[in-house]
Amino acid sequence: MIFAHDTEISLAGAAALVNTTDGGEQLPDLAALDAFYRTWQWTGRRAGTEAELRAVQRLRPRLRQVWEAAGEEQIVVLVNELLREGRALPQLVRHDQFSWHLHAAPSEAPLATRMMVEAAMAFVDMIREDELSRLRRCAADDCDNVLVDLSKNRSKRFCEAGCGNRAAVNAYRARKAGRVRP
Repeated sequence: MIFAHDTEISLAGAAALVNTTDGGEQLPDLAALDAFYRTWQWTGRRAGTEAELRAVQRLRPRLRQVWEAAGEEQIVVLVNELLREGRALPQLVRHDQFSWHLHAAPSEAPLATRMMVEAAMAFVDMIREDELSRLRRCAADDCDNVLVDLSKNRSKRFCEAGCGNRAAVNAYRARKAGRVRP
């Protein structure tokens, strides 16, 4: 593990949230948000309203800015804005199957605020560890997804949407056809 467990979950969850816009809206309704909430093991209060859904949807482009930033200084500015806006106040908590870890927004804060602050706290860990190079865009030409490379050897190039498989199949077909791979 490169980072603490909660940091890795927050980073992967932030990338997954940003990627819910790939190929169309993947959080179109409350049922989809509920599924996302369960998949990424969020805890705390849920309003279960359209306003909550819209707030989470509005958060995605703000998080994407971290992947698109032009360097560490710009990322720091973005992360500090997210932390200030979310009124981050780190606290150690223990719940469900998780041992002590950080939450920086109270469990009664709106879901979008908790998502924003937890992502920002995870980005803080990346900045402090000088690991921002692990924030990447998918290497597939036809994909705008983002990813967090948590592999030990820093070799992850493709997102979770099957892009790596498509690239491997295309390379295989090119070799079989005798063409040179670009």
